[in-house]
Amino acid sequence: MLEFDQVQHAYNGTQSVNGVSFYVERGEVVSLLGPSGCGKTTLLRLAAGLEKPRAGCIRLDGQLLSDSQVTVPPEQRGIGYMFQDYALFPHLTVLQNVTFGLSHRGSGSTRRGLDVLEQVGIENAADLYPHELSGGQQQRVALARALAPNPAVILLDEPYAGLDSRLRERIRDEMLHVLKAANAVALMVTHDAEEAMFMSDRIVVLRDGKVVQSGRPVNLYCQPNSAFVAEFFGEVNRVDGVVANKKVSTPLGDFDAPDGLQNGYQASVIIRHEALFIDPGNDGVIAEVMESRLLGRASLIHLSVPTGRSEIHLHARIPGLNSIEVGSQVRVRVDPSQAFVFQAGA
Repeated sequence: MLEFDQVQHAYNGTQSVNGVSFYVERGEVVSLLGPSGCGKTTLLRLAAGLEKPRAGCIRLDGQLLSDSQVTVPPEQRGIGYMFQDYALFPHLTVLQNVTFGLSHRGSGSTRRGLDVLEQVGIENAADLYPHELSGGQQQRVALARALAPNPAVILLDEPYAGLDSRLRERIRDEMLHVLKAANAVALMVTHDAEEAMFMSDRIVVLRDGKVVQSGRPVNLYCQPNSAFVAEFFGEVNRVDGVVANKKVSTPLGDFDAPDGLQNGYQASVIIRHEALFIDPGNDGVIAEVMESRLLGRASLIHLSVPTGRSEIHLHARIPGLNSIEVGSQVRVRVDPSQAFVFQAGA
């Protein structure tokens, strides 16, 4: 088990990680998710021993790796690190790159290198050089190099950032199978919520160096504890209202206010795009279709809902191709399970 316990770190006096605590079990993939500058990569570097925490400690299987006084050297930690830019040696072949970090040399090293290349599906590229490979192949080589020493922990820093969207979907599926087969502790950094949900057993959401929520992907998606988390897991509509009698009244209807929001409080209702349904019947409020865009597996509908003196603009994501004409009027209703109420500005 890899454990972070109240870890703090700073660069040039600026706090980058502030009291972070979480753990990763063996065989588990955990993602650090958040915007740029929230401390994700810093936590990987702390785990790898490339940085020393200012406070708190990091343990592996109960053994101290780092605190403000003691740091086990990176090469003695049994941790594999897959860098964002892959960091392959251009003058070495694929096999030489993979075996570079192995403590033993000779036939045993070669055999291990070939085995792990087969594990990631590019054993036929052993004698090629990095510049002769595609981006997806380079990514697999970097993963193979991280796996070659049989590390207890694998750290992955935005491993799919350099791949196009179609290749990314295929590669991350293959990588997930490889990581699960290795049964190691896997800690991954990403700013892509969909990627984190696909890859992870658990997700740790960070903001300004602090953990704002952690848990299983389904819990974070369906039970966000803040507007920040809700918005990070997909595009949303934001509709403002005022709390009265434990309800927030909006042009789209009334929504239950959570405990703690008193009468008169300003509130924001966060509604996912897929939570807006265009109803063929008479349920819901009237809206005008402003735009309709096919996105492949879904269509994005731009809607305008009149509110008396003005109007609110909403986006609805509906499955597949649609035949809704621009300028037409439709009925719109909301799935309350995908609408979340928070205090405005929180």
